[in-house]
Amino acid sequence: MLRKIIRIDEEKCNGCGACAAACHEGAIEMINGKARLTREDYCDGLGDCLPACPTNAITFEMREAPAYDEKAVEAAKAQKAGAKLPCGCPGSNAKAIRREMPIPSASSSTVSSQLSQWPCQIKLVPVNAPYFDGANLLIAADCTAFAYGNFHQEFIRNHITLIGCPKLDEGDYAEKLTAIIANNNIKSVKIVRMEVPCCGGIENAAKRALQASGKFIPWQVVTITTDGRIKE
Repeated sequence: MLRKIIRIDEEKCNGCGACAAACHEGAIEMINGKARLTREDYCDGLGDCLPACPTNAITFEMREAPAYDEKAVEAAKAQKAGAKLPCGCPGSNAKAIRREMPIPSASSSTVSSQLSQWPCQIKLVPVNAPYFDGANLLIAADCTAFAYGNFHQEFIRNHITLIGCPKLDEGDYAEKLTAIIANNNIKSVKIVRMEVPCCGGIENAAKRALQASGKFIPWQVVTITTDGRIKE
């Protein structure tokens, strides 16, 4: 039958597996480091995978394809309950993290993680996730958490955290960040970068995303020095 179905451009695919995790029907699998539509009858044509793709490798097309088989999808879900993710990588499984706050102790030297969601890498995080609703967004360069000792308490706490390295990661973050800000109820944005020049890439991408989103959201930039201080 002729129907709308997804198409995956393998040349654009970077193998992150985000689309496979976003496909609730299990129609997409990771094969030899690339996403592939392995079960056309599992694809419902709604495109939950499209916004999850950081490289825009997925599009819709009208073509001959088997009809969507809802019963087969439900049976496959039941069979795979408790199994590994389609991509075999837990890094692309979006989830919120609930923490029980420990009772402070004078003799305790343990520092608790304040990370409230996973994944946190900009390239892997989905565009839409429940934890973005009403979120204070932290966009941070990778090295900031290593340079600044109290990073979790002062920056990650009470924020949804996105990290990246503009020098080492391929591509520009602006488009992905624009989609996240435009499609979710973001309350504020805090950008934390290192003082080194190459780190300006993440600041510029975040600023462009804020402008392109068309929203008026409070934002600020904090710069960390290489010796671990907040630059005045």
